[in-house]
Amino acid sequence: MIAITGANGQLGRLVIQQLLNTVPASQIIAAVRNLESAKDLATLGVQLRQADYDQPSSLHSAFQGVDKVLLISSSEVGWRVPQHKAVIEAAKHAGVKLLAYTSLLHADRSTLALAAEHLATEQLLADSGLPYTLLRNGWYSENYLAAIPVALKYGVLAGCAKEGRIASASRADYAAAAAAVLTKEDQAGLVYELAGDTAYTLTELAAEISLQSGTTVVYQDMAEADYYVMLQQAGLPDGLAHILADSDTAASRGDLFDQSCQLSQLTGKATLSLKAAVADALKN
Repeated sequence: MIAITGANGQLGRLVIQQLLNTVPASQIIAAVRNLESAKDLATLGVQLRQADYDQPSSLHSAFQGVDKVLLISSSEVGWRVPQHKAVIEAAKHAGVKLLAYTSLLHADRSTLALAAEHLATEQLLADSGLPYTLLRNGWYSENYLAAIPVALKYGVLAGCAKEGRIASASRADYAAAAAAVLTKEDQAGLVYELAGDTAYTLTELAAEISLQSGTTVVYQDMAEADYYVMLQQAGLPDGLAHILADSDTAASRGDLFDQSCQLSQLTGKATLSLKAAVADALKN
């Protein structure tokens, strides 16, 4: 039995779709906070179990009879460590044979503000005695593609990444990697640095948007503080604006770059190219 936490989220649903290609639906558990919102997964034959990171008793119940768990990192930045600790302890109590965790690319040396909670979770896993695998996910391409409509409206793609190279991949790519680890043998103790096969700068992203859309878009590099204020003024929550600005600055230092191609090696398939990613975004 394989349990996916946060299974109703964007990444979780994609992992389940990938698993269904090789794993019987009856052997997949979608561990979700709200059962009602995941009813469509049940129609696929997937088991639904209530699991709330803030309610340890629900986690203990959700992991009964489970062999492998994918711990998808909580979306509640600032609260991740105690939430992840509850999942790890419940998995250990249930005798889980492997826990795979979606960490952050090069978490042990990353300067992203997000790295601290991921690194703390990795330490919890190391101390737990559980067999585990680290899926150190790089940046999602969707994080930048979401800015395309605004970029087309104003002719400007803003950021503070300078000419830092970003080896992002799509959520579907990362989901495929997670599914691969969950269905392979002898994965305990492995650390995967997962990123896109090719990297790009935001200047190159703007050029690709221009080429495919027929609308000139230029990259405007800003100071981190100014970009942060711009994101706030655009209506983004303060926490998210801080994360995006901080991550761009980290990108300028190379923290979102990796050229090991471990993701495509793990899945056996090339990651979605920048050209294809932009094309898909422009269709939607």
